[in-house]
Amino acid sequence: MKSVKKKRGARLGQHFLTGRWAAHTLAESVGVRPDETILEIGPGKGALTRELLATGGHVLAVEKDEILANELGNIFAAEIASGALRVVAADIRDFQQAQYNLATGAFVLAANIPYYITGEIIRQFLEIEAQPRAIALLIQKEVADRIIARDGKESILSLSVKAYGVPKIVARVSRGNFSPPPSVDSAILLITDISKKFFEGFDEKSFFKVVKTGFSSKRKFLANNLAVVFDKEQMLRAFDACKLAPNVRAEDIPLPKWGELTRELS
Repeated sequence: MKSVKKKRGARLGQHFLTGRWAAHTLAESVGVRPDETILEIGPGKGALTRELLATGGHVLAVEKDEILANELGNIFAAEIASGALRVVAADIRDFQQAQYNLATGAFVLAANIPYYITGEIIRQFLEIEAQPRAIALLIQKEVADRIIARDGKESILSLSVKAYGVPKIVARVSRGNFSPPPSVDSAILLITDISKKFFEGFDEKSFFKVVKTGFSSKRKFLANNLAVVFDKEQMLRAFDACKLAPNVRAEDIPLPKWGELTRELS
């Protein structure tokens, strides 16, 4: 969430991070290890970049705005010359991992991203073949609350994240820590223990098919939603094997049960 001029910021849905404590907290939360690469998305004017460099990790900063990327080249000329920082002018959504030599578990992702691409970025880097060791993102607080299911109710988003790692909210960041300030508060979301171990015994596509079908109509019971796609007898056997009540709703089922259900329906 960054913005150079008001027009550009409004167009890109970006807000600059100005609260140094928030940048420091985000950088520290990801727990950078010696010689680890930190992938930063949308560094903007470099508030978070500076804190990430202070951890001692090598920072790869990918900035879509070429003007901002050039400005970062001037601000951090010494760090770029020393090899501590690399700034790339590119859209992170076109990111090719092999191009930057990032291996599984050998890098972390830390970023202050525009709200409107939150889901897309999280999906991209959890589903990627060579996953990051950890992810720390500054995102809309309501979205962070939904991911950790603060109200006890699961969603497609919360299950999608928990299937790959363990999410937690590190800190709440008020709107006054940005320029221009957004209309809502933010939160630092940390995802650790990232892997694809949950999908042993079934594939990711099958899992997401079951979950998305189960949440297709929030007002209906899970069984009614699944009956639209799956054979009714097969579905009833799966419910019995998973010890699920016929009137249970999708939002009340924890992740492990979704895994069991996927195995039975597959």
